[in-house]
Amino acid sequence: MSFPDLTTDRLVLRPWPAEEAAAAVAGERRPHWASGFPGEADRMIAGLLTREPERPHGHYLMIERETGLTIGAIGLKWPPTDGSVEFGYGVVPSRRCRGYTTEAVRALVAFARTVPGVAEVFATVDPANVPSVRVLEKAGLRRDDVVASDEGTLHRYVAG
Repeated sequence: MSFPDLTTDRLVLRPWPAEEAAAAVAGERRPHWASGFPGEADRMIAGLLTREPERPHGHYLMIERETGLTIGAIGLKWPPTDGSVEFGYGVVPSRRCRGYTTEAVRALVAFARTVPGVAEVFATVDPANVPSVRVLEKAGLRRDDVVASDEGTLHRYVAG
């Protein structure tokens, strides 16, 4: 499966190219990366992508259309399991509280729901992470479960 660019009013979500993932893992700085990108979680995801570059993945760079800067990442935990696919995201501190993450979540969820075999799109979040909870709710997801994980008790949000 190939993943297309997803364009919103202010963002382009572009599948992570292998060379960008390798640069993140190597600790290199690219001129088109906003300050703070990649973060620790981004480097972890980039590491997964570099270990299996030929395997399809659903990870995207969040690119601010106005500046061309990569301001974060969002991705599907591919492939789906029993018709369900989870997603996660992060944005650099300088671009938080601007609605970018909500915009990206809406676009990614809308795309994922068109993929054959995907019946459910969801995210899990620590309930103490109030900004992330607000992002999911603004994007139209609803809390449907509480799940235990290595990180503690998380709330599960599902696209409606």
